[in-house]
Amino acid sequence: MKQVDGLKKELGLIDVFAIASGAMISSGLFVLPAIAYSKAGPAVILSYFLASILVIPSLLSQAELATAMPLAGGTYFFIERSLGALWGLFSGLANWFSVALKSAFAVVGMAILIEVILQMVFSVQLSEWHLKIIAVLCCLFFTVLNVVSVKHTSRLQIVLVAAMLIILGLFVISGARAIETVRYNGFLEKGWPAVLATSGLVFISFGGLTKVASVAEEVKQPGKNLPLGMILAWLVVSVFYLAVILITVGVVNGEDLAVSNMPVSLAASKFMGTTGFVILGLAAMAAFVTTANGGILAASRYPMAMSRDRLLPPPLARISRQFRTPHISVLFTGAFMVISIVLLDIEVLVKTASTLMIILFILVNASVIIMRESKIQSYRPEFKSPLYPYIHIFAILAYSVLIIDMGKVPLLISTGFVGLSAGWFYIYVSKRVSRASAAMHIVERVTDRELKTVTLENELRDILLERDDIIGDRFDLLVKECQILDIPEKQPAEKVFRKAASILSERLVTDESVLFEKFLQREAEGSTVVQPGLAIPHIMVEGEKKFDILLIRAVDGIDFPHAPDPVRIMFILSGSKDERNYHLRALMAIAQIAQEKDFEQRWLAARDVEAIRNLILLSTRKRDTNE
Repeated sequence: MKQVDGLKKELGLIDVFAIASGAMISSGLFVLPAIAYSKAGPAVILSYFLASILVIPSLLSQAELATAMPLAGGTYFFIERSLGALWGLFSGLANWFSVALKSAFAVVGMAILIEVILQMVFSVQLSEWHLKIIAVLCCLFFTVLNVVSVKHTSRLQIVLVAAMLIILGLFVISGARAIETVRYNGFLEKGWPAVLATSGLVFISFGGLTKVASVAEEVKQPGKNLPLGMILAWLVVSVFYLAVILITVGVVNGEDLAVSNMPVSLAASKFMGTTGFVILGLAAMAAFVTTANGGILAASRYPMAMSRDRLLPPPLARISRQFRTPHISVLFTGAFMVISIVLLDIEVLVKTASTLMIILFILVNASVIIMRESKIQSYRPEFKSPLYPYIHIFAILAYSVLIIDMGKVPLLISTGFVGLSAGWFYIYVSKRVSRASAAMHIVERVTDRELKTVTLENELRDILLERDDIIGDRFDLLVKECQILDIPEKQPAEKVFRKAASILSERLVTDESVLFEKFLQREAEGSTVVQPGLAIPHIMVEGEKKFDILLIRAVDGIDFPHAPDPVRIMFILSGSKDERNYHLRALMAIAQIAQEKDFEQRWLAARDVEAIRNLILLSTRKRDTNE
């Protein structure tokens, strides 16, 4: 499937790393350590370490889901296809809301840093509205940049992340010699409960890591670049986080650190003087820029993906013909950020956004469990999260504890957000969408009732065809149009041949009795059972330009004369003499398919005939596209 409205694949491994890293290194490193220190003391170092560990299950879950379904929307798309349209709507809006607000918060942080620089250089004092005007102008700049080009956006991201990591590297190297171990005295004097509660607070610092999944559709070789880029970003940023926090606590007086608005810059001033304060201020500026820039890039893909799925009005899904970017969705996101900067108390809303993010992490880990347990044949992630399902269950429980510590107000607002999502669903979405989620596939399997709505099988198949750049050949076209028999009980080969002759006589416009006799004659000349459990009966028919395939699955087996094992897989080929060369090509294609790992198990486990068809279409055999 080649989407006519698809986004351009321009992002490589470095882009993925830069987007994920830039989304993490922001206020979580340059502002939050002071607040965290006031709650946990020197043990804030442990809080950051625990937070970095807690994000691993969601990192692995996002990587698995993104390599199975590399489409715009990321978390929204995964949850919608796993849990259904209602939870998908909530997750899409919550993701957009949280990422956009945190990006707006980063823009405000940029304005504050500009004010600090102006005060230091020109002794200029800006009013609140001056700061908001600066923030709005910055926001408009990033919005226009995201409309014009994803590649330009990612290039800016790469440059800024590189500069930021270099500066932080210099900070770590210089600061390691200035640490005073006495500042770690009373390391755990506030107790483990404070450490755990603070890990929930700083956990948000690592949340941006998984947002890169929202641009999966624009990533080249997503099966390799997404997991590797995300894991590298987590590793590099976690090391920097811990090293910077360790040095900051080790060089700054505790009382000063707890009340500082720029704790890392303050730490730099202790061993690098005013120059260090300015340099780290510039690093903070780069961090806020990457968060704001990458935030608009990621957030704008959620309305686009929801619009594609008819959960939001159609205009949000439009792609600019000139720039190949979702310009309407980008402008909509930028407008929301501007309104938030001008009118809203962003700090309160960011706390709510953090609570929503943890809820989304719970749903993402649940999505992996549901997708795997649905046994959908075309769910084939190129990266599978390890320790399934234990690590995912642990994450769900751990995140639930973190939510409790977020406070009543964010929880109440988050509950209201769920209510608003449900209202929009019943007013707008329920009349337009009737997709069956992976959860419904589990219900179907448990209750043994067939779904009447559209399943995920074909959609996931088309996603994989595009992901793996599979261009169908003549054999694929034949499989798409062929008939498939699913025989529930054990039968003799002769009875099956009679049924096959009946079907093929209509499709080939040939006498049924003649076809039946040809099948029996071919079997008498030599068994068509080519390996235990697999038979490929193939006959010649009268006429010209005739060729057809019939697939048969027999779970309980078909008894063939002289075959010791029952046959459960049959590919029946029938064609005219002028198709003899293609007859051989089709046999070669079937041979490649049958040799695939776990082919027989997948064939027998397929939920219906369409799943069997998709199993063949998604095979990794060599395609002959020059036919």
